[in-house]
Amino acid sequence: MADPSGTIFRERVEALSVTKAAFNKAKLERNGFHDTDDHGDIPWPEPISFERVSNHPNGGSYGAACIGENFRRWLEVHPVYIHPQSALAGCWAGTIPGMGGWRPEDRAAHLLPTFAKYHVLMPGIGAMNHLGPDMRIGLDLGWGGLLDKIRRYRALNRPVDTSFYDAEENLVLGVQSWIRRHVERARELARAENDPALRDNYAAIAEMNEWLIDGAPRTLREACQFLAWFQSIDRMWHLGGALGQLDELLRPYYEADLAAGLLSDEEAIWYLASLFFNDTHYSQVGGPAPDGHDLTSPLSFLILEAAHRIRIPSNLAVRVHERLDPALLRRALEIHLEDGTGPSFSCSGGLDRGYARNGFPIELARMRAKVGCNWTALPGIEYCQQDVKRQCLVQPFLYAFYEMVDDPQAEKSLEALWARYMEHLCISTDALKEGIDWHMAHQSDNAIEIVLNLFCHGPIERGLDSSDGGVDIYNIACDGLGLATVADSFAAIEQRVVAEQRLTWAELAQHLRNDWQGAEQVRLMCKNIPRFGVGGSRADAWAQRLAAAYAEMVRGTPTPNGYVVNPGLFSHGGIARMGSDLGATPNGRHAGDSISHSANPDPGFAQNAISAPTAKASAVAAVQPGWGNSAPLQLDIDPQLLRERGGLEALETLIKVHDAQGGTLINLNVISKQEVLEAHADPATHPDLMVRVTGYSAYFHSLSPAYRQQIVDRILAE
Repeated sequence: MADPSGTIFRERVEALSVTKAAFNKAKLERNGFHDTDDHGDIPWPEPISFERVSNHPNGGSYGAACIGENFRRWLEVHPVYIHPQSALAGCWAGTIPGMGGWRPEDRAAHLLPTFAKYHVLMPGIGAMNHLGPDMRIGLDLGWGGLLDKIRRYRALNRPVDTSFYDAEENLVLGVQSWIRRHVERARELARAENDPALRDNYAAIAEMNEWLIDGAPRTLREACQFLAWFQSIDRMWHLGGALGQLDELLRPYYEADLAAGLLSDEEAIWYLASLFFNDTHYSQVGGPAPDGHDLTSPLSFLILEAAHRIRIPSNLAVRVHERLDPALLRRALEIHLEDGTGPSFSCSGGLDRGYARNGFPIELARMRAKVGCNWTALPGIEYCQQDVKRQCLVQPFLYAFYEMVDDPQAEKSLEALWARYMEHLCISTDALKEGIDWHMAHQSDNAIEIVLNLFCHGPIERGLDSSDGGVDIYNIACDGLGLATVADSFAAIEQRVVAEQRLTWAELAQHLRNDWQGAEQVRLMCKNIPRFGVGGSRADAWAQRLAAAYAEMVRGTPTPNGYVVNPGLFSHGGIARMGSDLGATPNGRHAGDSISHSANPDPGFAQNAISAPTAKASAVAAVQPGWGNSAPLQLDIDPQLLRERGGLEALETLIKVHDAQGGTLINLNVISKQEVLEAHADPATHPDLMVRVTGYSAYFHSLSPAYRQQIVDRILAE
């Protein structure tokens, strides 16, 4: 379409942004607050007529054959949607109803008492989708090629039980049928449309998707459309959300279109914005190639620009490394300053070196892409289960504390408390490792990775699910949470009970049992110590000791069945939920209050707000577990600081230094205190305000008050 100024494409992107805001409002009115990624599902106005097939007396649907049959049934009745201003067709209107979970007889009931005792709310058993696909497989083959591959390897392997291949074939056939219905709808819309520009767009969508029913993408627009279909079915199946190295995936198509004179940059931005409108799948730009050179290309900048212009939550990351194009980093920060739509920053310094410690070549480690809230994965060859197992560090501490204080024969000392704490934490860790083995033994019998199997190297070739020998690398991950809560508690005891003797152990225990009732001065005394993050404090030392001990406990021994487990420190945004059932702690925290966020110091740790970002970055760098899993740094910066002379340069330096120090991820908000306070008091005043909660971004007013409060607390403190 001839439009040298790009005006029509900018208008189309703006229309998509307006629609997304309307969809979000409708979802909020229908479903209430949602504290997760701002998914791209469309609030479909009518019920979807879907009859699910069950294969179990409890009415559930389990196993490959039943999953495949139901997925195809779902796609055959799923709505057809085409936004008139989008370059792409399709949407998803929800996950497959009634699917998920395990057969009752396969569930790990024997581990539940230990999980409950130690507050392991997310043991990861039965969790899905947390591996990174290699989307080149699909882009090279197309849906027709994927179907041929399934049939070829089924004939070659001649399995006695064909249910795995039957399931994958049913999925692809369902996708093809779904695309075909969009082709028919696009042609109907084109015939009925009077506006020539819209009519041409509908016709182009029909022609493109008719090819994509069987053919592999040939152009940038077709490649984006293929990825949009993938995003939709990936979300439908247990809310998958991984995409990959987006600039490299799409660069060959972009360059070919440019060389053929088929594309302008403005049109490319429209395609990319349409992909972001379809869903908020995680992807990255920039970063190192296996040999270490920088992958930044002109398309990297266009991807940033597309996310910026559409002004909706997106889960894009810039992969920081020592050779990163400085212009890409600068542009990412400028976008943050302009309107807060900038990306997160995934740091190769800690991720790549840490992953290589597992015995892998550094060249392989560099191939990992950020494809999740806090995590990275090798595309298509690694099963890692990142971000689905979280282990509370606080509850084992409380058990150890009360056990020691209540035992009249027990030695009352910090080292005795530490020893008991390690015993309880070890019991919790061992149970989590047993849960990993249980998951690996039973997952594929209950719920296969039916979507991601198509985009991994091995599952189709071997006829095995990704969780059951289908891929080559199994590096399982888990995350500890509540680091600062425990570190500050140890430091408070050391200072107020042991060194100053202003409290006895028994008195402190009584105050905790009473939730500090009638003892506010004592609570503040325990809270107002040099806390984790100030640098050189006893709390910093305790945090480093705990992080190292936890890493060794998790990584030092495999699971009973031999799976390696890589530790991280990440809490997602659920620190209020994680703390709601926990008693008061010696750091001055009330019972039921939130615990600390990921690897970060608690808000208000620093007396000097100007130096807080640097101090926090140094503190988080010092507690990295060091095995390629992440311990994110959360930064909330007032935009006025960046507008001052040298502000952007100082933030650039902080990011580069954190990467060099072994940091793994930086989640950045650039937002004013006034703006966030106004939005918290009345969300209607800032309906378009976006924040990065942790590794994901969301509309601020979509979050529950508890989630919003943690963001407000961080910003007010910093």
